[in-house]
Amino acid sequence: MLVFPYFCTSKMNRKALLILVFLILTVSLFFCGRRCSHHKDVVINTDSLFFNLNKEIVDKRAKMADNVFSNMSRAGLNGVVLYAEQGEIVYENTFGWRDLSKRQKDSLRIDDAFQLSSDSKMFTAEAIMLLKAQGKLDYDDDVRKFIPELPYEGVTIRMLLTHRSGLPRYDSMADAYWPDRKKPFSNEALIKLLVLKTPKPYGQPGAAYFYNNINYALLASVVERASGKHFEDFMKENIFEPLGMTNSYIYSMRYDTVVSFYMPVKAHGHDIYKKGPVKAQNDYLNGVMGDKIMFSTVEDLWKFNQALDANQLLPDSLQAEAFKPSSPEWKNNENYGFGWRMTKEHPGAYFHYGWWKGYRSAIIRDVHKNRFLAVLGNTTYNIPPDVIWDFVCDTTVQLPEAQPLPQ
Repeated sequence: MLVFPYFCTSKMNRKALLILVFLILTVSLFFCGRRCSHHKDVVINTDSLFFNLNKEIVDKRAKMADNVFSNMSRAGLNGVVLYAEQGEIVYENTFGWRDLSKRQKDSLRIDDAFQLSSDSKMFTAEAIMLLKAQGKLDYDDDVRKFIPELPYEGVTIRMLLTHRSGLPRYDSMADAYWPDRKKPFSNEALIKLLVLKTPKPYGQPGAAYFYNNINYALLASVVERASGKHFEDFMKENIFEPLGMTNSYIYSMRYDTVVSFYMPVKAHGHDIYKKGPVKAQNDYLNGVMGDKIMFSTVEDLWKFNQALDANQLLPDSLQAEAFKPSSPEWKNNENYGFGWRMTKEHPGAYFHYGWWKGYRSAIIRDVHKNRFLAVLGNTTYNIPPDVIWDFVCDTTVQLPEAQPLPQ
């Protein structure tokens, strides 16, 4: 009060002073929150203070989303969609059924978990980054520091993260040498088969980018050996539970002696044929974790996106590594970070697509426009990338032609 004696001369001026002080404190807290956002004890809901969307804009984007994804549903999408911008969910919806093979079909629910397929990689990369933050590994460590029996020299953890290891494909090796397809093929079995057969690598370590699932399967094994925990347990304790991702998990066949005919899930994957959809069977390769086999929901993925924005898991100086291009060459104008793709066409946007055994998925995280999209499907319908990018980027959306799903 001593600083502002003039304002204290009347009730009106005292009220004005209180408003002025509130505004100063609010702005100060906002900028402090931006500078200190990696500290977990600083909790400022800046979305509600500054970034609430205009209702007209929300309604417009929601109607556009419904138009795009309803049309996509008529073209073949069977799945779940969530779209958000400026920290708010603008649109979420379900299209289709959990199990298309049933006569009495159950509708999909927004909290149904879908297999993320290759979109699992962004979570495996996050686990490695957490271990880096804990001082348990460095990105330029030789992988043999953790997997000493690996029969390939010069491969680093960074090379696995960025698909520059030159290692052979594990699925081709397993198809050639795994004797019993009724028995799960695990990460440890993969390593043992590499030791036993040592397939020829595709190239020299670090020489070129080559997208290969073996990189993230080996990263899951690094997580286990560096942490002393099973991969599925580490993910639950260090990512899913802290972020409230209550419907997310790593599907594990660790203790299974036989591959079950179908996966024990609600939203089953399906292969689509001319005669109609067929429920996808479980597969012996589903025993390998890290490159795939994580299950999640669109709302859990939204929580993960929000956690990345708020640096809940890692400080920004470490988290930013995931979104840096790792290769000097931009193949087809695309590059790869740690579990995230990026393209020159959409600077500031990071994404990944997934496909595996009856599931499709697409995740786009546009940090410049503060927009997020997750599309999870439980059929082999190919989510059209041009359509979803046009929608996220506010360009003219070319809707896919309707092609009703065979019954």
